[in-house]
Amino acid sequence: MQKRQTNRILNMKRTLLLFLTLTILSGCEFISNTFDYKDKTEEFVEALLQENYDRCVELFAMGHEMARNTNPDSLKAGLGNFRNLVVDNFGSELDYSLMKSEKTWSTIEENNTPPNTTVVLVQFSNETHFGVFKVLFDDQTKKILNINTLDVKEQIPNMTLFWLFGLIVICVPIFNIYVIRLIKKSDLKKKWLKYIALVFFNVPAITYSAVGGFSFSLLSFQILLGMSFNYMGYLNSAWTLGIPLGGLYWLWKIKTRKPNEDVEQVELDKTEEEK
Repeated sequence: MQKRQTNRILNMKRTLLLFLTLTILSGCEFISNTFDYKDKTEEFVEALLQENYDRCVELFAMGHEMARNTNPDSLKAGLGNFRNLVVDNFGSELDYSLMKSEKTWSTIEENNTPPNTTVVLVQFSNETHFGVFKVLFDDQTKKILNINTLDVKEQIPNMTLFWLFGLIVICVPIFNIYVIRLIKKSDLKKKWLKYIALVFFNVPAITYSAVGGFSFSLLSFQILLGMSFNYMGYLNSAWTLGIPLGGLYWLWKIKTRKPNEDVEQVELDKTEEEK
C-alpha cells in the first residue's frame, strides 16, 4: 500500500515537472516569435513605403486558409491605398518599437485569436507623432495574415514628467517595506494581519499615463506593495500609485503606542480573570 502511494506521488511529480517544462519551452518560443514578428512587421512596412509590393506579398501567408482566395493583384492595389494612408499621416521615415504580442482565449468566440496565430502591436513614429500597427501572424509560416493601423495618431509625449512621477511611485513600496520592518521588530500581536494590511490596503490610486496624463480611481487597490507599472509603447505607458493607507495607519500606531502596550494589556486581562 505504501509502495503504491509512493509511486503515485512520483507520477504526480513527473507529470508536474513535464507540465512546467512544456510551459517554459512554450513561453520561450512565444517570446522568440514575438521579436521575429516585430522584425517582419518592420520589413513589411519598409517594403510598403518603398512601393515594393511584390516583397509585401511575399511576406503574406498566402497559403493560409484565411488568405487562399485573395487575388495578388487586388492585394497590391489595397497595399497602395494602405501606403498612402500611412505616408499622408506620418511620412515615409519611421521608427518602430514592439508594444506587445498576445493570444486570446475567451468564452466569447469572436474574441478568440484564430488557432495558431498571434496578434502583435507595433508602435511606429516620426519626429512628432506616433501610431500603432495591429498585425495578425500565422504561427506556422511566421508570415502576415492581416495588418492595419489602430485609430491612433498622438503627439509624442514628453517622458520627463512620466519618469519623475515614477520616482515618487517607487517611494511607496520602499515606505511599506520600512513599515514592515518596524512591525517585525515590534511586539505587536498577529503580525501577519498587519502585513496583509500593508500589501492590500494601498487605495485610492493615482495613475499617470504618458499620453492621457493624471487620473484618479477611488477603489483601485494596488496589491504589489502600493504600485504598478506598464511600459508598452507611449500609448500604454503608465505608473499607478496606491495611497499606502495600511502602512500609514500602522506607522501611526507604532509611533504613538506605549512600549509593550499589548503585553501589558494581556497581563491586565489575566489578572482580572484570576480575581
